[in-house]
Amino acid sequence: MFNFIAIVLGGYTALVGGLYLVQRELIYHPTRSLLSPEQSGVPEMKVVRLTTEDGITLTSWYRPAQGSLPTIIYFQGNGGNIAGRGAKVRPYLDAGFGVLLAGYRGYGENPGRPSEQGLYADGRAHLDFLKNQKIPSKQWVMYGESLGAGIAVQMAFERAKDAPGQTDGAIATVVLEAPFTSLGDAAQSHYPFVPARYLVKDRFDSITKIDKIKAALLIVNGDRDGVIPSGQGRRLFNAAKEPKVGHWIAGAGHNNLYDFGVSRLVVDFIDRYHATKN
Repeated sequence: MFNFIAIVLGGYTALVGGLYLVQRELIYHPTRSLLSPEQSGVPEMKVVRLTTEDGITLTSWYRPAQGSLPTIIYFQGNGGNIAGRGAKVRPYLDAGFGVLLAGYRGYGENPGRPSEQGLYADGRAHLDFLKNQKIPSKQWVMYGESLGAGIAVQMAFERAKDAPGQTDGAIATVVLEAPFTSLGDAAQSHYPFVPARYLVKDRFDSITKIDKIKAALLIVNGDRDGVIPSGQGRRLFNAAKEPKVGHWIAGAGHNNLYDFGVSRLVVDFIDRYHATKN
């Protein structure tokens, strides 16, 4: 009996240790080959290159806004690269919004390896790019898709925290598509048999920041999301301060929200809250 227990405990320990060692390979799934904007259905977007605070040069895509319309900074989820988001940002380009598809380290042709702090550095580089384009932060929309929601919340949190000492202020609006409360919570839902919440290196702890972002917030979730339970989006929504809007889409999953007309909800939200704030 003691030998059996030792074998079971040894196997469990090896499993937990293995998950810990390979966790970033389980989290991040970049596609290295990068199609052109033309091949991705967004020929009006141009390739831009920006350098992060730790010296990594990123390739991203950008189309300026028409007139005084806002600019969406789109932080993608954990899989693929920006080329796979061309169809998703098409409605926003057609609406005249500026769009900056944010390239990540280790994704597409970009050097480096993704991590929480690394992706935050990538996010800051994209905000610096918009500042250099003379676009005030009241015209920025932080859009976070799944994992990207953790970056969008962090960027809004940092800007809100620093805004009193800045001339251009906090971010106006934040849109979160299928977000998690924290990566630890998301991991725990996938690996309930191990203490995943406490093992993750990259925490993306949005639930502790969401009430401090000082931005109008839209959260969109599918009620059949099998990747991130929609209850996590509801917890984020409940923790956030007004103004906020939540849509819980019946029948939608994690990756097909745009099949349910979510782009229209996003355009309406941006129109409403930028008209209110500007």
